[in-house]
Amino acid sequence: MKNYRQIAAALIMSTAALPVAGSAHPPIAAETAAANFEQDRADILAMAGNYRVSFNMQESTRWDPDYEVLEPKRSGGNEVVRVIEDTGRKIVLQHMLVITGDDDKSFVIKHWRQDWEYEPAKILAYSDRNIWAWEDVPERMRTGRWSQTVYQVDDSPRYAGWGQFETQGGIRRWRSSWTWRPLARRDAVRGPVYDRYLSINRHQPSPDGWIHWQDNIKMGAKDGKLVPIVQEYVLNTYIEYDQYDVKAADDYWTATKEYWAAVRAEWDRVAQAKGGIAIDEKADTGTVISGRLLEMADEVQEKKLTTAKAIAEARKLIETNTRTLGRLFTM
Repeated sequence: MKNYRQIAAALIMSTAALPVAGSAHPPIAAETAAANFEQDRADILAMAGNYRVSFNMQESTRWDPDYEVLEPKRSGGNEVVRVIEDTGRKIVLQHMLVITGDDDKSFVIKHWRQDWEYEPAKILAYSDRNIWAWEDVPERMRTGRWSQTVYQVDDSPRYAGWGQFETQGGIRRWRSSWTWRPLARRDAVRGPVYDRYLSINRHQPSPDGWIHWQDNIKMGAKDGKLVPIVQEYVLNTYIEYDQYDVKAADDYWTATKEYWAAVRAEWDRVAQAKGGIAIDEKADTGTVISGRLLEMADEVQEKKLTTAKAIAEARKLIETNTRTLGRLFTM
């Protein structure tokens, strides 16, 4: 089972707070927002399904003349996306990778999660290494816009931004504000000269699925200042496909959804109580508690651990390994 996790790690896109420019778009009129609301929801909900996904990453322009650009990297897999919450103004999509081993047995890896919220007042944004803090969405820019918050495999936060759906050239898309992000595992394990990304995120429906564009400026410290190191373009393509063990993902979620709901609720509680999330991370695993949180889900599915005991341990792990943001600089 651990070997499957190592295989999946290759697939997972998995200094003070810095100001980020918001959006070049003007405020949206209330009448326009109301007219577009249902179409926006439909575009978000359409991301749910069964897919063959390809991850294509390419560094292009080097902003630091001393930097050596990496070769393009490609990977892929089978991914199931399910709607696990829909209140009307909030939609939560859970991604799950399905891996088939040499013995033809399927193994499920809980992948990333994306939460979409309509006209939010604030988002939980990446602020600094190991820190995610609450950030206000400018009041004049809330009408008609959606935030997208992306969470890591253990439901800890990764990045968040806000933006609007629009149609350009006959193509629908959602475009984020500029957002800070921690390094993905594929970069973090190499110990590079950069330590974060400044990014724009785009989601676009396609005739046979959807695409996820990312423009990443890889940033690093030089002479005490954050400077751009290299530009990276990421294109993740989701093509409708179900010729794999989709049932394995649905069975996993049926067995573990109560546990993961409690994990999400605990992260949310801590973020509210402590002013955000501050937790140590490791390059190869994400948060220091990620491995155990995922392991317990497997144990729940295998009936080696009761859901109640798993929830109790998860709550303790999250509470004891997170810090209050207001105390960070006095410890």
